[in-house]
Amino acid sequence: MATEKTKSPRLFEPLEMRGVRLANRIVVSPMCEYSAADGRANDWHLVHLGSRAVGGAGLVLTEAAAVAPEGRITYGDLGLWKDEQAEPLRRIVEFVKSQGSVAGIQLAHAGRKASTEVPWKGGAAIAPGQANGWQTVAPSAIPFRDGDPVPHELTVEEIRSVVEAFRAAARRALAAGFEVIEVHAAHGYLLHEFLSPLTNRRTDEYGGSLENRARAVTEVVRAVRAEMGPERPLWLRISASDWTEGGWGIEESVELARMMKPLGVDLIDTSSGGNVASAKIPMGPGYQAPFAERIRREAGIATGAVGLITTAEQAEGILEAGQADVILLAREFLRDPYFPLRAAQELGVAPSVPKQYLRAVAGGVARG
Repeated sequence: MATEKTKSPRLFEPLEMRGVRLANRIVVSPMCEYSAADGRANDWHLVHLGSRAVGGAGLVLTEAAAVAPEGRITYGDLGLWKDEQAEPLRRIVEFVKSQGSVAGIQLAHAGRKASTEVPWKGGAAIAPGQANGWQTVAPSAIPFRDGDPVPHELTVEEIRSVVEAFRAAARRALAAGFEVIEVHAAHGYLLHEFLSPLTNRRTDEYGGSLENRARAVTEVVRAVRAEMGPERPLWLRISASDWTEGGWGIEESVELARMMKPLGVDLIDTSSGGNVASAKIPMGPGYQAPFAERIRREAGIATGAVGLITTAEQAEGILEAGQADVILLAREFLRDPYFPLRAAQELGVAPSVPKQYLRAVAGGVARG
């Protein structure tokens, strides 16, 4: 009598996307470290990102790399607005690849939420003219919080310059060896500010209707995809909800995903919030996964689930239920850089352990 074959966990199934293969569905979510000087990565970034590759993540995404100096959240952010910033990233990419992981980068512009102090010094907004501060920009001249400096409302010509900054940063990212690029249009940063009617009060072609409010995102996606060619995956991170009445919501997120798919976006990295300082977000385990599920189902595009996902069983359940195609982890990777190795053991899969660690792992697990 034939024995029933045990089904392998979805979390450890490879994912083929364009010309890139992820060994598993576990992704290191972008985590700002605020530790760069003039946008340049250093040994901290090598160790932070490299350790997660050693830990077995299928894809390691950098923190948000600003496409312009005024697009940094803080003066300590990574950047890719000049060629010199690509070289230290190349070293990180090479190490990540040497561990069997794929290296990806998130490109971003912080908009009105730029020019702030680093978190361990309070994170407050820094006004133009103060040390480490500069003039912020936005779709409309609306500050993030009462009392914050008022951002400069971008002209149409300046918006086009931002689009070109994303294009140039994508070119530098590819030169550094990155195989996946994610455009950041979430968490209240510039592209999200264009999308939401709460932060976009424009009356020109970049404001009003959904199509107009999505125009900046559309133009950035087109520009980045043109630089990437057809061989590499392009992801888009969005906030599926502002969690505020009258703001951006899941219905518009579905429509945006439908717009993005034919432009060459391969996956919607589905987060939420960040655009309104007073928003009340009902956080809980996997609280954003239903957004990823609805976008995946209704827009017919791959999605990533992120947000308070902390166990192998929970991650596997999200994939098994068809809510997402990949799982992005941040805080759990800070607690345990080797989460994929632990998850593999918990789900009955032989973990791919670095050869340097094999003698210390009981049971003689399979070599990586």
